[in-house]
Amino acid sequence: MLLNILNLVYFIVVLGILVFVHELGHFIVARFAGVKVLTFSLGFGKKLYRFRRGDTEYAVSAVPLGGYVKMLGESTDDVVTEEDAGRSFSNKSPFARMLIVFAGPFFNVLFAVLVFFVMFLTGYATLSNSTRVGEVMKGEPAYEAGLQTGDIITRIDGAPVHEFTEIHSKVNAAGSRPLQFEIDRKGQQISVQITPRRADNKNAFGEVTGQSLRIGVGRAMETRRDSFFQALPNAFIHTTDMTVLTVVGIGKLITGSISRKNLGGPILIYQQVGQQAKAGLGHFLNLLAVISISLGIFNLFPIPILDGSHILFAAIEIVVRRRIPDRTVEFAQKVGLGILICIMVMATFNDITRFFHVK
Repeated sequence: MLLNILNLVYFIVVLGILVFVHELGHFIVARFAGVKVLTFSLGFGKKLYRFRRGDTEYAVSAVPLGGYVKMLGESTDDVVTEEDAGRSFSNKSPFARMLIVFAGPFFNVLFAVLVFFVMFLTGYATLSNSTRVGEVMKGEPAYEAGLQTGDIITRIDGAPVHEFTEIHSKVNAAGSRPLQFEIDRKGQQISVQITPRRADNKNAFGEVTGQSLRIGVGRAMETRRDSFFQALPNAFIHTTDMTVLTVVGIGKLITGSISRKNLGGPILIYQQVGQQAKAGLGHFLNLLAVISISLGIFNLFPIPILDGSHILFAAIEIVVRRRIPDRTVEFAQKVGLGILICIMVMATFNDITRFFHVK
């Protein structure tokens, strides 16, 4: 019971942080562009807590699965006085509206840079290149030969090995002949014979990219800390890599290159947040940054209602040099809402089948 409550707390905290960052991007750029912001809310539905400062009402609402920044003139139902006409979102140039909308996803990606920076400074788990054995995969040759996690491979066929990459090279060079492995197990010297097997190589999306010989062991993990001048560029590089990976992954889901069963929703996030929080600060920060990137990228897709559609509409206005009719926008938003509901139903269905191990 206590574990479930902690998971729920972690889940709400993560969503709250990411929604706040996203909406803060819209809010700051809107204010900078001279747009009147009516409401800044964390969550949807009934407002549990609210206060007003200047023109803006700040609120925490009952449903924590999102948030919103309401700007004057954003809705066709808004009454805009002559005095406030210059502060209306709808009266701003298409370029200004594009910047306001783009700021939300951009802040999510920028936040990921900050999180990765903190993670690299405070310590993070990374794959070691030592010859210490990490995971021993069940049913694979190393498992059948009796290798255990923590074993140190010192020699293969009498030749010393010092790095994990050397093990990989010697296994692939051996073909299918047996290899003699010498193992240091907590100071005890052990010798075992292992015959490599050919197996599929898979990329980050589970796609087969070829075959190679393997014995079925993974690298051990080690904790590393970067200096300030290492962490800063590494944070930008890692964010770029994860952003590209996210875009490619979403593209593969859309085209069907990878199974749509990989799509996850709130339940999956709830589970992962709890697991990574228990695993340590580095794991938790990594997940926080990855979800932030995913949120930012997903919002840039040109599905009506999402930020990407507003950017697309503004871009069309720049090209055709006239406003898109409100009726067209409203129809597109209804279609977009239907698409989002379908995506959420699919993601939730996948979450439930994973949670209950349904095949």
